[in-house]
Amino acid sequence: MNEIDLKVRGLDRSAMAKAKERWDRVAKPLESLGAFEAMVIRIAGIQGTPDIALKPRCCLVFCADHGVVEEGVTQTDSSVTAKVALSICEGTSNISLMAAQAQAQVLAIDMGMKTQVRHPALISKRVRPGTRNMTKGPALLLQEGRQAFLSGMEAARDVYDRGFRLMAVGEMGIGNTTAAAAAAAALTGLAPEGLVGRGAGLSDEGLERKRRAVKEALLVNRPDPGDALNVLCRVGGLELLGMAGAFAGAAECGMTAVIDGAVSAVSALAAVRLCPDVKEVLLASHRSREPLMQAVLEALGMHPVLDAGMALGEGTGAVMLFPLLDMAERVYGGCHTFSALDMPAYVPQGERT
Repeated sequence: MNEIDLKVRGLDRSAMAKAKERWDRVAKPLESLGAFEAMVIRIAGIQGTPDIALKPRCCLVFCADHGVVEEGVTQTDSSVTAKVALSICEGTSNISLMAAQAQAQVLAIDMGMKTQVRHPALISKRVRPGTRNMTKGPALLLQEGRQAFLSGMEAARDVYDRGFRLMAVGEMGIGNTTAAAAAAAALTGLAPEGLVGRGAGLSDEGLERKRRAVKEALLVNRPDPGDALNVLCRVGGLELLGMAGAFAGAAECGMTAVIDGAVSAVSALAAVRLCPDVKEVLLASHRSREPLMQAVLEALGMHPVLDAGMALGEGTGAVMLFPLLDMAERVYGGCHTFSALDMPAYVPQGERT
């Protein structure tokens, strides 16, 4: 693991069993809230108690730029990354507005934007001003990638120490769906043609340039599919490494981490490849419309609860899960139980009493 030592706590199976028992006491058909019951049970296992806490919660937005933008793979230039990061710090961005509604705090983290942003709310874990152009050689040196990964772990530990127990993991970086597609191809072994999407709305010509860039980057760099850190250094990016580190850091602390869209999912897959037990603290929020998303979800063996054709990024899909979890938790912790209604409990079909 390239000297990255992960010590994952693992799930508390006793707490999960107690959470399942609590669900089964609620006056409703067994498991009738489906995936939301499973999520609450998993959170109990992560937190080590059936009395789960969904607040305080936060969204970490890892921001960085990509040298591959030089290849004409995006509709806008790299200056947009810094502009959106600044709007996050000022509380006016899409994720800021949505997170406020979901009662979550948003934290923007500069992993390596081309243009530096000066704002007291910005967390600086800057490694370098964006990646190198991955069609010409490795996007990052190994030591740069390791630094970004460890910085992501540190960011997760920091919010855990501040009392947060539920964390959405998002990103902002012009060009990062190109890097994510290349990394997804390397990690899954699938042909890149089927993983490259239009990102923020590329034309047919732009899409073809993007496909060529991804294929060229893979050919030039030959990332090692058995070494996720190598993959993210050669054809990934600073924010992808930061997010991967954040997922790993969440697993170390015992904090629930919510995957956002395609770029976030690639980082989650990389973190799981580095340490399979990281998967235990992950929740999938939504199925992005980016082509690579389905392949990465299948590689993770995860099924998101939202499928709305979104591709906004910034952690927006992840924070949309928070209010849904609140509603599930309200039923889970409520008084509408079989005993309160003085009625017999449901039992699994075929079970004899």
